[in-house]
Amino acid sequence: MQRILVTACAVLLLLSGSPRGAAAAGCFPVADLAPRLVPAAWSTAVLPAGAVMRLTFLGHASFLIETAGGASVVTDYNGYVRAPFTPDIVTMNNAHGTHYTDLVEPGVKYVLRGWNPEGGEAHHDLTYRDLRVRNVPTAVHGRSGAQGNSNSIFVFEAGDLCVAHLGHLHQLLTARELAELGVIDVVLVPVDGTYTMSQEEMVEVVRAIGAPVVVPMHYFGSAVLARFLALVESERRIVESPTPELMLSRAMLSQKTVVVLPGR
Repeated sequence: MQRILVTACAVLLLLSGSPRGAAAAGCFPVADLAPRLVPAAWSTAVLPAGAVMRLTFLGHASFLIETAGGASVVTDYNGYVRAPFTPDIVTMNNAHGTHYTDLVEPGVKYVLRGWNPEGGEAHHDLTYRDLRVRNVPTAVHGRSGAQGNSNSIFVFEAGDLCVAHLGHLHQLLTARELAELGVIDVVLVPVDGTYTMSQEEMVEVVRAIGAPVVVPMHYFGSAVLARFLALVESERRIVESPTPELMLSRAMLSQKTVVVLPGR
């Protein structure tokens, strides 16, 4: 396995290269517990030239995404794994209680649920400052009612980049779902291999989406992560970051890479 351990500043440099094509147009609730991981506060002054988003792995399936224009969002928000400040937007999925909460901290402007509490699919398309958030609903096989429509892939677009968070995906994507996703530059992938889907099937999903950068999430222990990396090592370079933060820019998309951020 070609695996590279680098400093935080070197991650962006290792991934940099010539630009790729244009972006597409387009468990239990624990909300009363203290945050488990608090990353450093961010100032737009620290963004390298050309960076349009900062991605921070908070843990489990939660990431903090911040844009150069000052928008912020936490994915699969559960009230426990929190950012060091109140985000503008939170997204949720309700396959398990560690992916949502009914107790949202005051100050969140938009709560985007990956399911429709009234039944059927959820549909979101929100633009806030320089960030667009939209979803692709994916049914959870073997479940009925609200649980049958409990997952969405959320897509975050800022500048010329598109980041997709697969949520609690349970099955291979259909041609229609792939078309709705469009061109994805960075994909955040659950690799637990049991609670969502097998790692072999998740690799098929990664191949179908075709994003240059893959960031694993939702894994339970280093052995689980290692099994996923072994499945993709012949196709992608493995880069291990010592920090949970990653600056995103179009220049980093020239190679097929798996970026491992500390977390679980």
